[in-house]
Amino acid sequence: MDRANLSPSVPPVMPPALLQPAVRLAADGPPPTRRVRDLPAPQGSPIIGNMRQLDGAYFHRTLENWARELGPLFRFTVLNRSMVVSSDRTALTALMRERPDLIRRGARTSAMMEEAITPGVFSAEGDDWRQQRKLVMRALTPEVVHNFFPTLAALTERLRLRWARAAAEGRRIDVLRDLKAWTLDVTIGLAMGHDSDTLQQEDNPLQRDIELVFARIASRLTTPVPYWRVFRLAVDRESDAAAQRISDAVAGFIAIARRKMEANPALRARPSNMLEALVAARDEPGSGFTDQAVIGNAITMVFAGEDTTSNTIGWLLDFLVRHPEQLAGVTREADGILGTGNVVQDHRLLDNMPYLDAAIREAMRLKPVAPFMILEPVADIVMDDTLIPAGMPIFTLLRHSFERENTLTNPELFQPERWLAQGTAGADDPARKLFPFGGGPRFCPGRYLAMAEMKMAMSMLAHGFTPLLDPAAPPVEERFTFTMTPSVLPVLLRPR
Repeated sequence: MDRANLSPSVPPVMPPALLQPAVRLAADGPPPTRRVRDLPAPQGSPIIGNMRQLDGAYFHRTLENWARELGPLFRFTVLNRSMVVSSDRTALTALMRERPDLIRRGARTSAMMEEAITPGVFSAEGDDWRQQRKLVMRALTPEVVHNFFPTLAALTERLRLRWARAAAEGRRIDVLRDLKAWTLDVTIGLAMGHDSDTLQQEDNPLQRDIELVFARIASRLTTPVPYWRVFRLAVDRESDAAAQRISDAVAGFIAIARRKMEANPALRARPSNMLEALVAARDEPGSGFTDQAVIGNAITMVFAGEDTTSNTIGWLLDFLVRHPEQLAGVTREADGILGTGNVVQDHRLLDNMPYLDAAIREAMRLKPVAPFMILEPVADIVMDDTLIPAGMPIFTLLRHSFERENTLTNPELFQPERWLAQGTAGADDPARKLFPFGGGPRFCPGRYLAMAEMKMAMSMLAHGFTPLLDPAAPPVEERFTFTMTPSVLPVLLRPR
């Protein structure tokens, strides 16, 4: 078979050097014996297929429940369009390894991101992604994060003082709201060098705009018919206006960054925030970068860094208030690191928190903020002896893939100790089987910052407060809002 003719809708794709047997080009090896129509599928209705069964807020749970019933590879349909779902860990690893050439992010997801916000590295593919990845990696090096660390410590102290004042006055603390505001302040501080102080402003306009646009992206992702490309509802027009305000704000931050760098040229070699690093890279002769790329990636950084980090901390807190022994382990470690202080002041100390690190990883194993990812091949491929045509959406169930092939003892339990016992490099290390930050070449460039934020917030909280389970709170549910969000955070904070 001529590879140039694998799919008339895409350019020829050269076979990657590391193609895995779990995923191969249709032109390689024997012809597959199955087509997508041969895969098992949940029962649906004529014409609309499974559309009514796909509740947006519980989208991920529906797919996982179908996988338990139908197996590691199945299909579902919406309006006569088939989509594939895979939870085979070997196949998922192979798919991510072959990004961005043979496998790309789902076109629908990328299009919705680009329709809602300025394009950045998240939605870019192919050579465009490689170009933007270089730009972002320059701005998210450990050195840039280390230079930002005094600001991170100051913002964490601001969060501690807010909680301490509320507790002293007997006011209820909305922990999840404050965590979201804090992570947004951190992200905007690192990304743009601007102190938005959304933590103290209950109705900050920028935070409101970001949350509005985020909600529209999530809603559109699970809406079968893209009506907004034909006509706009009031909520779509509101989202468009919010996105424009965000873009205008970032353009203003770029202008401020340029003036600072003109006044202090040393910032080009040692930028104090991500925006300065992006501007420095963009201004290098022959860089090929534009101001639009700077704006897009600064906005992408904000969207990628707010809900993901705060929700992970929220899920971890929910586990810890229900597991006193593990909470005590996190507290002992934080006390040993902080001593008489309140907040970590030396970034090197973050590497001395093995138990907290293990607890974070265990929370991400059980409650990942990205329980699935939508990918698609740019050429016909074969998975499990099944021909998957180019452009076919593949829902990769990241969490369920680990559940399906789990070799841990009592995998349903929250046990951070399992990470310490397994070590960090062995073949059975759980970290080698999880995808909390993606995998392959498109591994999340913000991983270092995210882990630093989580350790800063949790060590401060454990050292200064006792988190307790709120008996009056309703049950916690997983909600899909582009990330997997807890419906409530039933946590009360008491000063120690």
